[in-house]
Order: sequence, then structure tokens, then C-alpha cells
Amino acid sequence: MKISARNQISGTVTTITPGAVNGSVKVDIGGGTVVTSNITEESIAELGLAVGDAVTVIIKASDVLIGK
Repeated sequence: MKISARNQISGTVTTITPGAVNGSVKVDIGGGTVVTSNITEESIAELGLAVGDAVTVIIKASDVLIGK
């Protein structure tokens, strides 16, 4: 699969927390950094995600916000 996003980071699924519609997937990308993605339960099932899976985190954002 080819995609235009350039921010692609390899990691390992550490936690999957199911929800009513969306689930939370935590991915360890190394160096003590964990990225969390909230995706639909349908997507989790279609991807067959499980703890320990090697995955690619793809970040595509038009805005990055910082608050204080």
C-alpha cells in the first residue's frame, strides 16, 4: 500500500482498550514513547490488531495545536 503521509513510525501494539464505537490502541514506538490512536472497533477487527503486533503509526495532520 502506498500513501502520501511521510510521518510513518514503526512500533508494537501494547494495549487495546475496547469502547462502544471506538477503541483506544497504544503503540510503543521506542525510547519510552507511546502513541495512542482512537479508531473504530470495526477497524480494529478488520486489521486484526492484537497486543504484540508490529504496526506502523501514520501521522497526517494539517494542524498541530499546543495549549497552556
